[in-house]
Amino acid sequence: MAASGLNRTQDNVESSSDAHGSAAKRSKLEQAKADFCGLDLAPRLADLGRAGWDSLDEATLTIHLKWLGIFFRPVTPGRFMVRLRLPNGLIRAPQLEVLADAVDRCGEHGSADFTTRQNIQLRGLVLEDMAPLLNDLQSVGLTTRQSGHDNPRNVTGNPLAGLDPEEFIDTRPLVAAIQEALLGPEGPRNLPRKFNVAVGGAPDSFLLHNDLAFLPARQGDDLGFTVMVGGFFSAQRNELAIPLGLWLRPDQLVGFSLAVLRHFEHHGDRSVRNRSRLMYLIENLGLATYRDQVLEAWRDREGAAAQALPHDGSHLVCRAPRDICGVHPQKQEGLVWVGLHVPMGRLDAEAMAELARLATTYGRGELRISESQNVLIADVPQDQVAALLAEPLLRRFSPQPGPLQAEAVSCTGNSYCSFALIPTKATAQAVVETLEQRLELPHGVRSHWTGCPNACGQPYMGEIGLMGAKVRKEGQMVEAVKIFLGGEMGDDPRLGSLHEKGVALSDLPEVLETLLVERFGARRRATVV
Repeated sequence: MAASGLNRTQDNVESSSDAHGSAAKRSKLEQAKADFCGLDLAPRLADLGRAGWDSLDEATLTIHLKWLGIFFRPVTPGRFMVRLRLPNGLIRAPQLEVLADAVDRCGEHGSADFTTRQNIQLRGLVLEDMAPLLNDLQSVGLTTRQSGHDNPRNVTGNPLAGLDPEEFIDTRPLVAAIQEALLGPEGPRNLPRKFNVAVGGAPDSFLLHNDLAFLPARQGDDLGFTVMVGGFFSAQRNELAIPLGLWLRPDQLVGFSLAVLRHFEHHGDRSVRNRSRLMYLIENLGLATYRDQVLEAWRDREGAAAQALPHDGSHLVCRAPRDICGVHPQKQEGLVWVGLHVPMGRLDAEAMAELARLATTYGRGELRISESQNVLIADVPQDQVAALLAEPLLRRFSPQPGPLQAEAVSCTGNSYCSFALIPTKATAQAVVETLEQRLELPHGVRSHWTGCPNACGQPYMGEIGLMGAKVRKEGQMVEAVKIFLGGEMGDDPRLGSLHEKGVALSDLPEVLETLLVERFGARRRATVV
């Protein structure tokens, strides 16, 4: 976890802050970021652990530690969350074993989650364990660096990259190179807000909720990428990314990404935090001016090599992401991937260790995490499939989940998050199980559950989206959800819109049952299974 480029970091912080007014005009948060780079805490972690979490000042505890991927959780004081960086959602068995051991040492407090950014979060850790844990992660090629707060988040790509018979381009080397550049000495250290980057490589690479997305596109006979910018979800506003009007060769993605991030670092709005995402900067400048400024910043870095072609924004994406669960042939003859459903993305140490064992025993030790919070084991020989399907873990992590289970996505919920209004994971799992017992569905239905308006569970992307709320029922305030309908992730992407502003959790199974029958072709079973 050595923090490279810290001298340049501090210069960046000062120049970026100066561009947005004097120190007297900075918010408390921006001042804390300008005063100190959280990466500088890395060599002090052991000392901080010995001193104890309750000895830390507020800025260190709630802001600066997030530059190292360490999150204080007010709901579980003294127990921290650690967020990894897994570019393209790829993890190898020895790496997962290290994570399983870390969770196991937390005892009853330990757990892990697959996230909607193809990532892993570890829960229940104590501060004194952080220094040795980050060393252990580094020894197996993992990092938590800059995975939280105002930083570029995990770079996502096609979870089937390199395996997929339908892919246009393998996103793994591109995603890895972008992450390496963003975390390197030229990468940003003090963004106005978080920033999401994604690279699509297949027909179903829906990525328009990212600030910067590269979608596969042709320019004549050449395969490259059209550039999309400005997508984001928040409590105030939700937008899909829009075409920037540029086409890039694959080898240009790294340099262009750096230019975009550095431009955002220096010019993004820091005066009003809820207007600090990239889309607001684009709107303030106008799309054409923004494009010209980014191209100029790119040319300043790379000179004549920084040449993009004009493009109309058309691309090769034409459908919603596939359900990865089940047994599927890879492009490599004789090999398959086996996709497993992880209910609401929640794992314990035993399951993590067992997944690592299965990947080593039946494959080549490689696993992939999808944005639907599921996992696949890659490179399984066809003659090993039957033995893998007979493994006990697959009774829990099914390769053939029900049509509601398969792509039910959930945020953390109020078990760990102080913003969440409901226990999303437990509620989602119970409701989905109830509905599958009552109904027969002709096809899968994507449901996205989130605990609060911050929309970490991406409710606007679901065919059914559910957001934690409170309503009055029989004179009492009770846990409830808002219901959104119509999220579309295919060739005509759109965000879901509000359908019900408040349904008590106790009434939710009946309300959703009616919706599924009336709008999604479900049929009520004669006998509940």
